[in-house]
Amino acid sequence: MRSLFTAIAFSCGAGLFAPAQAQEARPVNLVVGFSPGGGYDAYARLLSRHYGRHLPGAPKVIVQNMPGASSLKAVTWLNSGAPTDGTVITAFNPGLLTDSLLSVEKTRVVFTDFAWVGSISRDYRVCYAWAASGVRNIDDWRSREVVNMGSPAAGSSSYINGAILKSLLGVKVRHVLGYPGSAEERLAIERGELDGGCGAWSSNPPEWVRQRKINPIVSFTAPPIPNLDRPVAFVRDLVKSDAERALIDVLIAPDAVGRPYIASKEIPAERLAVLRKGFDATMLDADFNAEAVKLDLTVSPLTGAQSEEQVAALYRASPQTLRAIREMVRN
Repeated sequence: MRSLFTAIAFSCGAGLFAPAQAQEARPVNLVVGFSPGGGYDAYARLLSRHYGRHLPGAPKVIVQNMPGASSLKAVTWLNSGAPTDGTVITAFNPGLLTDSLLSVEKTRVVFTDFAWVGSISRDYRVCYAWAASGVRNIDDWRSREVVNMGSPAAGSSSYINGAILKSLLGVKVRHVLGYPGSAEERLAIERGELDGGCGAWSSNPPEWVRQRKINPIVSFTAPPIPNLDRPVAFVRDLVKSDAERALIDVLIAPDAVGRPYIASKEIPAERLAVLRKGFDATMLDADFNAEAVKLDLTVSPLTGAQSEEQVAALYRASPQTLRAIREMVRN
């Protein structure tokens, strides 16, 4: 009877993570909404190598790639088939936050309906040109008849950055959609199929940065940007009206939760607390941070609660602002 009582206590209390001496803790699956080789994948694999040490029972953390619809597939799976016991966490493109407000009928996702574990780093986003193209500044881009920019899908962060270039800065952007991840976009840039890209500066290959194969043109994060050693115009400073700056503020707001991790809202509160505590401890882990420096991955974390507040603030945008943004992004 004592053994039975103990087993029931572990099942009802610890649940997800049993003590190592009692049984092996179940693995935690970290689902990345993109193909291997890109920035989201790199951050997730970094997290996977350290996160388990800060969870009860030291479970394995296994990265799984689930590309599709700019990571929307991985997000919707959380509420339509994924286990809801706290063993699945998803990494996704925060551009979907804006898309969920602008394209409600398409996205059908409300991000306040998920459990937020935390974010490794905000996105320090920059639009850049392939140096061999001869483009050095925004005026060079404006003079081109067309600028081909790649994105996974409409609504992704890179697509929204491109839409700002097109609608507010006068760059004749042509969106080329369907790339499963930034690794494929980079190959297209090197082949000359794309003229540049928009993304987190830390996600660019180190050799591109060291050898100055790309020229940063516009930043979507107020300076300074880590590892960016050249002055780059901040997008807010390139527009002239307060109304345009207000639109930009909403559009770049998701960058604050640039590398987020979420779980199903259905997981028990005590299990979410365990996942959050372990995540926060990982962000302070010396080995984790040393490896991040080695990989040139910026760490500027948000807790789960801070991430939730950022998302809630975005969802408070006025209907008038959203209508103006919707019109701009769809042009």
